[in-house]
Amino acid sequence: MPDLTTIVGMAPDLAGLFGLLRSIEHELMLFAAFWFLLGILDETAVDGVWLWQRLFRRKRTHRLAADVDKRPLQGMAAVFIPAWQESAVIGTTIRHMLEAWPHGQLRLYVGCYRNDMPTLLAAMAATGTDPRVRLVVQDHDGPTTKADCLNRLYRALCDDEARSGIAFRSVVLHDAEDMVHPAALTLLDTALTDSDFVQIPVRPEPQPRSRWIAGHYIDEFAEAHGKAMVVRDALGAGLPSAGVGCALRREVLAQLHALRGTGFGGPFEEDCLTEDYELGLLIARNGGHTRFLRLRDAAGQLVATRSYFPARLGEAVRQKTRWVHGIAFQGWERLGWWGRPVDLWMALRDRRGPLAALLLFIAYVLLLLTPTLALAEMAGLAGPRAASPLLEGMVWICIAGMGWRAVMRFAFTAREYGLAEGCLAVLRIPVANIIAIMASRRALMAYLRSLRGSVPVWEKTAHHAHPALVAEARA
Repeated sequence: MPDLTTIVGMAPDLAGLFGLLRSIEHELMLFAAFWFLLGILDETAVDGVWLWQRLFRRKRTHRLAADVDKRPLQGMAAVFIPAWQESAVIGTTIRHMLEAWPHGQLRLYVGCYRNDMPTLLAAMAATGTDPRVRLVVQDHDGPTTKADCLNRLYRALCDDEARSGIAFRSVVLHDAEDMVHPAALTLLDTALTDSDFVQIPVRPEPQPRSRWIAGHYIDEFAEAHGKAMVVRDALGAGLPSAGVGCALRREVLAQLHALRGTGFGGPFEEDCLTEDYELGLLIARNGGHTRFLRLRDAAGQLVATRSYFPARLGEAVRQKTRWVHGIAFQGWERLGWWGRPVDLWMALRDRRGPLAALLLFIAYVLLLLTPTLALAEMAGLAGPRAASPLLEGMVWICIAGMGWRAVMRFAFTAREYGLAEGCLAVLRIPVANIIAIMASRRALMAYLRSLRGSVPVWEKTAHHAHPALVAEARA
């Protein structure tokens, strides 16, 4: 143990160190407060538009008639389901989809890989003798990218049209783990009468064994597809596709292929990690009309695509890494800045992920640094924080803004999942922040590797359970 003389001798050095930390604290607070304040203004503007639509434009979640799911389609509909290592869920998805959508005009195109026999065998077993399913096998080993698999399905669709002489009216995108709503196909088909692209909500299902990791997805999607997408639709901005629960007109897909050049394998960009996100924006950029539909069935259930999201930290970080890499980094590089001011605003919102993660990291550093300096000040080793009315005012506005964000997170989650989940949504905010920080760092490293020529692959999430099985058990 150092004696008193040693401690006294160290005091000037400690005072200098804490003085440096006090300066660092001030600069970090100023930087973070400024950008947090801009973020709060951005979110408040979105909240304002949403409240205006709800209160004065009467934009509410309307209910569908009871017989919507039984109405015939206006034309042939193809559902694309790319699958890689999905043997645990693909069979359930196919069986449930065929049962939920009994329409004769439906065709399921399920894309498998030649080196993934478990998935192919599971899909074959679920298909049985139903003639509405087309199993399409890639002629090269996987995994590639999801877009590459989708392009193979597109080519199979073109071949079927050429052989039969019958043109499809629409193409619907889904993933191998999705649970569809019975009314969704008819709703999408009807909406395409006066639209080129239509998206319905995604509803992550709660997982009792993963209240925190999987649970944070339900909070984010409840707000994103209950408010943010509704606002984008109301403002007429281009809508990004979620990659599931979305449909586009068949000729629009052909136009996208033509724009890329017929020498390419299809309309989807094969080296893009978030081809689904780009899809809706490219349609809007080329003059197409995009819509977001939020409706409930006669029983009050949201017409949405239900699925389980990652339940483990590593899987959640990998999934969000792909989102941040594809949307923030590749999106900036591939899509650039275009459109009206509202489109630029939404592009900024979409690409703010890395900056938001940096600000959150700084905030957590300040949570540790500020109490440490307060103790040092009490011990006489650090001077008081310099008075700055502007900075203090910015900090208090940020604190109030974060409180409002917590209220909104509670409200949207509670509306869809109940009061208990709404309360958990507030407690899960730090979990979501930590995952965002980890994913953004990993996405930046992946993007830098891609600049050196690294080829992206389908770093997909492993799925082990299906919400349709839980629904059947409850019934």
